[in-house]
Amino acid sequence: MARYIFVTGGVVSSLGKGLSSASLAYLLQSRGYKVRIRKLDPYLNVDPGTMNPFQHGEVFVTDDGAETDLDLGHYERFSGISAKKSDNITTGKIYSDVLKKERQGKYLGKTVQVIPHITNRIKEFIKHDVAKEDFVICEIGGTVGDIESLPFLEAIRQFSNEFGRNKTLFIHLTLVPYMRASDEIKTKPTQHSVKELRSIGIQPDIIICRSERSIPLDQRKKISLFCNVSIDDVIETVDVKTIYEAPISFNKEKLDERVLKFFKIKSRKKVNLTPWKKITNSVLNNNKRVNIAIIGKYVELKDAYKSLDEALTHGGIANNLKVNLVRIESDYLKPKDIKNKLKEVSGILIPGGFGKRGTEGKIAAITHARKNNIPFLGICFGMQMAVIEFARNKLNMRDATSSEFGPSKGSVVGLMSEWIKDGKLIKGTDKELGGTMRLGSYEARLKKGSLINSIYKSGKIFERHRHRYEVNINFKDKFEDKGMIFSGLSPNMKLPEIIELKNHSWFIGVQFHPEFKSRPLAPHPLFSSFIKAAKINSNKWQTIK
Repeated sequence: MARYIFVTGGVVSSLGKGLSSASLAYLLQSRGYKVRIRKLDPYLNVDPGTMNPFQHGEVFVTDDGAETDLDLGHYERFSGISAKKSDNITTGKIYSDVLKKERQGKYLGKTVQVIPHITNRIKEFIKHDVAKEDFVICEIGGTVGDIESLPFLEAIRQFSNEFGRNKTLFIHLTLVPYMRASDEIKTKPTQHSVKELRSIGIQPDIIICRSERSIPLDQRKKISLFCNVSIDDVIETVDVKTIYEAPISFNKEKLDERVLKFFKIKSRKKVNLTPWKKITNSVLNNNKRVNIAIIGKYVELKDAYKSLDEALTHGGIANNLKVNLVRIESDYLKPKDIKNKLKEVSGILIPGGFGKRGTEGKIAAITHARKNNIPFLGICFGMQMAVIEFARNKLNMRDATSSEFGPSKGSVVGLMSEWIKDGKLIKGTDKELGGTMRLGSYEARLKKGSLINSIYKSGKIFERHRHRYEVNINFKDKFEDKGMIFSGLSPNMKLPEIIELKNHSWFIGVQFHPEFKSRPLAPHPLFSSFIKAAKINSNKWQTIK
């Protein structure tokens, strides 16, 4: 039978509940246990698919086509477990499900209320689709004290009471601020946060204290006394230089040991942290580096491309070097500035995106990469921009564009009308944003002898998609005559999945998002190959210089 661990947060948001949950999952896995991680988000959006990147960061996509919170990316990267639709839910989805049942008359005329109907639906989500897992870690989004989180907190209180207090563990993550002016660590915010949690009937079993410096023993004792937890269950987590230190740090603080002790079970095997120590050493202590330019609209906001940043780091780990990311806002990138801004860059990446704004800067950068034999990777929207650039400059289609930007006779990229999913024909519409995309894992067939074929070492791959526009297959022959090879296609040969340039050292565009499947312990082959090509290019540049 599964044991449930609930992770809450207090004082401020963005403390690292997701990383803490992911690190704990890895440590428990290393001890021989099967773990599942899921996230409950308190916002009213049904999913994050249509949310502004500035507010929410990236939208993570699962194999089964769910648009989820970015924390699920952390879960996958640390645990190695592929997330599912059933691992993320929002207040919006909870209410939508309950109201749908009410409209269908399934409550038999009863008054539908937050308690018990909403809380019951939350409890159903927590425990459903659990099979042979030893532990289910549930992260509660938001901050204790927020109105939005109250139904979730009430639900997990009820769940613990019903399921058994000995089978449910509460972990509370709080901020313990350091006041530079007085050179003091302050515990009051943590005390108040725990007091708020206890006021709604939840006593934390373990408190994780986030701080920028180590917390003195007397301050930990104060937290223990006023928050009613054992001193051994006051776990500090000091800011680390890389997120990949987190499992090492938590193991040092004996978080996993305290969890097992609470449940009165023994470790099945010894934790192996050697892989994480190697990764940490590679990230922090490697003197070799390569500069990669990421050119897009939201590149300064790191959470907007969180999985991409991590995948590039993984590519560096695979090549035993650091990847230095040069973030360039495409809005302000002018053709006349290209040469100067990209002069010390060894690889260029155009990430996923949407909208016309900033496209000309991206296209100018792609032209620079193509003409100067600089390794280039275009992802989703980036691939579409590469196709438009090539059409304009090699096929002399000066009006080449995407129908996303408005009506045009020169649309080499257009809205998908239909596609195949699991052998079934899916017809898309543009009536409801967030419900018309090609989402999740799809198969692609790779051209024998192509660069992409040699990278994957396979003729068939499965990658995750998130898009509603696609390169027009009717232009395939014209492009290939000029040297742009359609090296990856959907099984029915109607949807271009991958393009590459015939006479270029490394120039690839992919319609999918490979960054979602890259992990520190298993770097994605596409990013490993891209960084290797950039490394070779960097060596050439240094020699010329």
